[in-house]
Amino acid sequence: MSKIEQNKEKKRLAILKAAKDIFLAEGYVQTSMDRVASEAKMTKQTLYRYFSSKDVLFEATLRQMGSQTDDKLVVHLQQEDTRQALVGFAKDFVAFHLSNEHIATFKLLIAEGSKSPELVSRFMEVGPDDTDRVLMQFFNDRFNIEEPKTKINLWLGMVMSIRDGVLMGMPAPTEQEIEAHVEASTDLLLAALA
Repeated sequence: MSKIEQNKEKKRLAILKAAKDIFLAEGYVQTSMDRVASEAKMTKQTLYRYFSSKDVLFEATLRQMGSQTDDKLVVHLQQEDTRQALVGFAKDFVAFHLSNEHIATFKLLIAEGSKSPELVSRFMEVGPDDTDRVLMQFFNDRFNIEEPKTKINLWLGMVMSIRDGVLMGMPAPTEQEIEAHVEASTDLLLAALA
């Protein structure tokens, strides 16, 4: 990568970091391109050279945030022991969804969703999410289920129910509470599929 390309990438990343911080703190509607440019320490004209609108910037921000999770999660699914593979995946899945950034993103989408429903739709469509494909393949291979989507969704729903209190401002569960919850949810899935 040439020096010019490195500088362009550095500016693009600075914009995305500033945008993420402001979107999560102030919400989509309240965020202005002026504020993002100021936070990224560049002119508004420079910002518009990289991102032509707030919509484009928001989508790019969501894509970048979404791209930071897949590899770590799916590595667990390569384990031979099915239960260990699912428990390892689920623990990291819950940990990601309990991160301050993810909780703030979820709250942003809830708060802004009634004013701008297209934001939620865009968030759900963002990025190439390989996790769904890998989970589907795992369930196909391990359980010989041709259409495992419903079973995956039910299992993840059980696993993610531990997040509900955090979304309402309660303290996050401890690592031991998460592990016990994930194991119980996974054991229930495995019993149902046996």
